[in-house]
Amino acid sequence: MTFGDRNPSPERGRRQVAPDAVTEQVHTTGRVKDLGKTLQFSWPGVYFEGRFRGTGLGVVLDCAAADYDVQVDGVTVATLVTPGDTTHWINGLRDGEHTVRVVKRNETPGDISTFGGFVATPGGAVLSKPAPRDRQIEFIGDSITVGYGNVSGTRDCDSEQLKRTTNTDVSHGALTARQLDADYQINGFSGLGMVRNVAGITPDATYRTYYDRALLNVDGDVWQNPGTWRPQIVVVNLGSNDFTDLTPGEPWTHDSLAAAYRTAYDEFLRQLRTRYGAGTTLVAVGFDRNDEHVRQVVEARNDAGDRGVHYWFLDQSGLDFLGCDQHTSARDDQLIAGRLARFLSSLPTKW
Repeated sequence: MTFGDRNPSPERGRRQVAPDAVTEQVHTTGRVKDLGKTLQFSWPGVYFEGRFRGTGLGVVLDCAAADYDVQVDGVTVATLVTPGDTTHWINGLRDGEHTVRVVKRNETPGDISTFGGFVATPGGAVLSKPAPRDRQIEFIGDSITVGYGNVSGTRDCDSEQLKRTTNTDVSHGALTARQLDADYQINGFSGLGMVRNVAGITPDATYRTYYDRALLNVDGDVWQNPGTWRPQIVVVNLGSNDFTDLTPGEPWTHDSLAAAYRTAYDEFLRQLRTRYGAGTTLVAVGFDRNDEHVRQVVEARNDAGDRGVHYWFLDQSGLDFLGCDQHTSARDDQLIAGRLARFLSSLPTKW
């Protein structure tokens, strides 16, 4: 992992003045709360893209919890580990026009991150933001969707290693979107399920508790879609946590859990259909113990007349599960992305 120099210029330690509206200079499709001069966010994988002219650029962040990659002209030039309240400077570039991308690598649902835009070096300029991509894909899921510990190289990780080696930017969703030249959201939350969480933790909240939020740790928060997020495809992969082994004292039986899961899944697909309309293709992923239940839900939706819901089986063949706690590795994410991209390309999305 490459760590960028946080203070590489004479501007060391000085916060720069943010623009009047960050959205004027950056392209993002993530779930952000727009405060004008700053953007707040919580979900993993949120990215900000811009253009600039000059030999360097300042990246304004206020985040003591998450890690970020800074990419210039498609190459990662710095990895910022819990950068704090800072302007991080990238210097020594060739003089000319460049693209820049800042992406949140890991998940920090208990914290709010803030992005304050880009600042040009003397003689340079922040240019107009890149155009949005024509295609949009939303990925909904748990730790597999997040890319939990996917660059660790080992299944044995402590909490600190897990934070540093989770890289949502190389999760299978992010890779799939890039293969299809699509903007994307990675709305993943590790450990949560449709009606039950891993090992029965936090029984009063599930993934559906948080789905509508921009800021995950703010009760009642609702993300305000600016009207530009209209995904042609939404991929749902929830259920691995629901069907982890039951623990003593939980109110479920296998049958009651399965029935509740199918009911909740059907309701969630209906919610997505209402939110995005008939033109959005919904893909429900069968994975591990939830496979047959997901298949049944999709068949029921199709029988009810919604032909825009499709089933996809996440084939585990060839996967090494060398991520933290036996999660998918970055290599696995590449394999899954290739398979998923081929499947999504076969769908009648009118791309």
